[in-house]
Amino acid sequence: MELPAVCLGPFGCNLLFCVRPHNYSHKKYSRNGIAFKYIDGPKYIESGKEHSSTSVRGTIYCSNQQEKNVGLPSDHIPVSAKVVYAAAPAMSHNQESHPECNSRVTAILTALEKMKLTSKFRGLDVVEIQNFRPATTDDIGSVHAMPYISGLEKAMDQASEKGLIFIDGSGPTYATATTFQESLLAAGAGISLVDSVVAASKVSKDPPVAFALIRPPGHHAIPKGAMGFCVFGNIAIAARYAQRMHGLKRVFIIDFDVHHGNGTNDAFYEDPDIFFLSTHQAGSYPGTGKIDQIGCGRGEGSTLNLPLPGGSGDTAMRTVFDEVIVPCAQRFKPDIILVSAGIFRYDAHLLDPLASFQFTTGTYYMLASKIKQLAKDLCGGRCVFFLEGGYNLSSLSNSVVESFRAFLGERSLAAELDDPSYLHEEPLNKVKQLIEKVKHIHSF
Repeated sequence: MELPAVCLGPFGCNLLFCVRPHNYSHKKYSRNGIAFKYIDGPKYIESGKEHSSTSVRGTIYCSNQQEKNVGLPSDHIPVSAKVVYAAAPAMSHNQESHPECNSRVTAILTALEKMKLTSKFRGLDVVEIQNFRPATTDDIGSVHAMPYISGLEKAMDQASEKGLIFIDGSGPTYATATTFQESLLAAGAGISLVDSVVAASKVSKDPPVAFALIRPPGHHAIPKGAMGFCVFGNIAIAARYAQRMHGLKRVFIIDFDVHHGNGTNDAFYEDPDIFFLSTHQAGSYPGTGKIDQIGCGRGEGSTLNLPLPGGSGDTAMRTVFDEVIVPCAQRFKPDIILVSAGIFRYDAHLLDPLASFQFTTGTYYMLASKIKQLAKDLCGGRCVFFLEGGYNLSSLSNSVVESFRAFLGERSLAAELDDPSYLHEEPLNKVKQLIEKVKHIHSF
């Protein structure tokens, strides 16, 4: 039974929270670092300096407490690391039977452990950052309106009392008593990974690829509020942080989602220093991302939207990558590449219930490899991936596992995971026509 809408203070954003009683339970989540000893004294990075040690944690703890007028946070990343990741599963931000539930990140972590792709099995090749700080309200305020941030924080009292609240007109996007803090933690994970990649790139020409395994997702969250399961724009917040704290002026954002990343789009629509490129299914939620939406003012031309026809798959994405993404990135000359979400949102997988693209696990391996190389060619290897969606737990986990394999330079196991009998002919003529149109619009 839905209770009357509750107005929670002066939002300034015309947001209402509809409160429904809801009883739910959540599982406990904990991860312990595993100690490893290395007799030959492996090297690690601390604040851009190289050191040696005879005993190194298999899991590196990131202590990046940020204070005013204090230097950049200190990170400890092994020089040999190939993948760095941080997990923020938001276990208490959960609604049972909702597609964006707390099983998503834990399913990925379980799969990584099962396939021996964690530091427990890979030593310093794969590093998990733990104990990272939550994002501050100033971090969030670099993208979102302060009335929305303060209003959401105040709404936690209502969520605690009622069990669940829904943000009116948001998709719906739900919130529990811990949503505000867990959303800060998700954004903080992305920020910490930016720190890690930047620190590693100062001492290595081949820094690790970073992967934020986080929820709630973010790319639908507009500057004035939540939307489409998304609370804070994690990738947008990380982009502003990279500019502000690391002086990485030019940020290239790739969004491979079946849905248009309208929140990221809106945050940077007038910004010439952030290039936002989104491929998404034409006509899908939220109905934005038309091909002629290219930015405005000083930002005109720094937004590229490519709505692809349903049924697009591996061949379409290979073509788009080579003919659209690469030339755009080469022309833009980024200082860092951010990818939404965690390579591209995994809800484009052919088994996902909210998609009608036919991407396979092999598609994600291919794109992960190509994006890693693109970052190496253009911006010193600085690249961070952000998990957004993906609601079939099996395909989601397999795709992330294949992405890790690509980052590690190992062969794909997609042939053992994908069933080609599911596939049908791709609409390649339509895809080619769209590519030619976007090339004409953007003059390349």
